[in-house]
Amino acid sequence: MRNPSVFPDDSDFGPACTGARGGGPCRRLLAAALAVGLVLAPIGAAPAFAAQNDPRLDELFTRLKATDDQAEAERLTGTIWSIWNHSGRGVVDAQMREGQWYMRLGILRSALDDFSTAVAWAPDFAEAWHKRATVRFLMGDYPASIADLRRTLDLEPRHFGALAGLGLIYLKLDEERAALAALEKALEINPHLPGTREKVQELHERLDGRKV
Repeated sequence: MRNPSVFPDDSDFGPACTGARGGGPCRRLLAAALAVGLVLAPIGAAPAFAAQNDPRLDELFTRLKATDDQAEAERLTGTIWSIWNHSGRGVVDAQMREGQWYMRLGILRSALDDFSTAVAWAPDFAEAWHKRATVRFLMGDYPASIADLRRTLDLEPRHFGALAGLGLIYLKLDEERAALAALEKALEINPHLPGTREKVQELHERLDGRKV
């Protein structure tokens, strides 16, 4: 399952990528970190165990880190996102799907309301916080987005999307060392994030004058 990039250029990401250092890399990083939040979540019965506590995730992350096969990495990444997107609570998952629909249409205020409701109903559901962080990022509210991403990581420390999202925000804020640290953590968990390794290389060369 390939993470879709649903926008043709950086300007379509709104204030988040407009003028961000890196141009094209900004779009690729956002796709890697947040694109799943910009498409509809899978519709259907939720698994018996859901979200960040699903017991299947341990093996999926082990395989994701170990594989050298890009197609397998994409399948594993897609499965992880699919699990993360389901809370296992029907009313919460319906709210999430509606929020993702609004986000896909660019109706960000309505998406924010939906994800805020999901957070209120299921404060232990990491992906609700992550989706709200995505909307707040796209609206240019970086402090609130960072707070939601940190809560996502409290609930799911392996959330490579949240880590890459933090990296992108820190790049936007010209906090390059913080961005580098977040992106390197994301790569430790998922070495296959599109555009992220290249951005890490670029940051190392600019900050430390060395290649990695």
